Amino acid sequence: MITRRSLLKSALLPLAPTVPLFIARSARATAPEKSARVLVVVEMDGGNDALNTVVPHADEAYIRLRPKLNVNPANVVKLTDGVGLHPALRPLDKLLQAGHLAVVPGVGYPNPSRSHFDSMATWHTAGLDAEARKGYGWLGRALDSSGGHLFAVGGEVPPALRGRRSSAVAFKRLEEVLLADPGAAKAGAGQASGNDLFEFVRRQSVEAHGAAEKLASLAGSRGGATYPQTELAERLKLVAQLLKAGIGARVFYAQQSGYDTHAQQQFTHFGLLGEFAGAVAAFFADLAEAKLADRVTLLSFSEFGRTIRENGSAGTDHGTVGACFVAGPSVRGGLVGAMPSLTELDAGEPKATTDFRGVYRAVLTDFMGVPADGALKAGAEVKLFR
Repeated sequence: MITRRSLLKSALLPLAPTVPLFIARSARATAPEKSARVLVVVEMDGGNDALNTVVPHADEAYIRLRPKLNVNPANVVKLTDGVGLHPALRPLDKLLQAGHLAVVPGVGYPNPSRSHFDSMATWHTAGLDAEARKGYGWLGRALDSSGGHLFAVGGEVPPALRGRRSSAVAFKRLEEVLLADPGAAKAGAGQASGNDLFEFVRRQSVEAHGAAEKLASLAGSRGGATYPQTELAERLKLVAQLLKAGIGARVFYAQQSGYDTHAQQQFTHFGLLGEFAGAVAAFFADLAEAKLADRVTLLSFSEFGRTIRENGSAGTDHGTVGACFVAGPSVRGGLVGAMPSLTELDAGEPKATTDFRGVYRAVLTDFMGVPADGALKAGAEVKLFR
């Protein structure tokens, strides 16, 4: 007996060399809502130094703990009288002034791990114990019930996107989502076959090729914002192109590596934050020009912060609490939550003032409109959205 599933699989198989994997999967599933709200996640891999990202420059303890690595108060991007952003983040000032950038300091979880692997697994799964960290990702679980596609841009599918039923795929370049012969699948599109299943396959194939054609035209156009010549900017530019083409997706995920700054941190960290800020600023300028920004929120995180004390190699070591950025027109901008104390410490490091699961809960429920209880077991929701 021929089932719809087996027919779709056999009908799409000949297209496998030319049809991108995510388009083929889209043709076998319910098409995502193309006007739905979209989350873009940027993972700052390696352990971003939160203390020199969201800088408590008026705190005497900060200067004492960071005699060489402290950020000059005269150079910070002002958030409050005593707190500012690292000067390399100045490209984000336009978002900040518009009230479209929320800065969340002191983000962490109970009994934090300083292992890259364990802490990143905690952030990806929202699970605090070893068994929970082996499970599906927080975004994959959240979208299992509501459906939708999740795309990883620039690398493999991260654990955060893996779920039982949600569809997650990865690609690195625009060429991977373009079709070699988009006209081939259109041949006979208007002919009646008398078979509803074959008609369904044909319609889905035509839609897939149409989307790829639109992507190709966008790739060759000169419109849109000017992006910096950095790897993260190229990834966010690709996300913008996919959104402009109407590719249905609920989540895009990109990674920026290099934050494990054990030595000679000052210049490396400046460059990394500058790359992040330049890419994010260009991305939202591009979306605003295309009138798509209102649909999008960007969330950045790192697996942990760095030690509050600088080390003997002009760097910092693995710490605990970090900082998140949440950007987009739906966001309530400014400093959200309390700065961690640099004197009331736990095992020599600051105590978290915001549970990262509360940030996740706000993104899911208040922005994406997705029930969070199936993905998150705890975490008081943080007020991040208008």
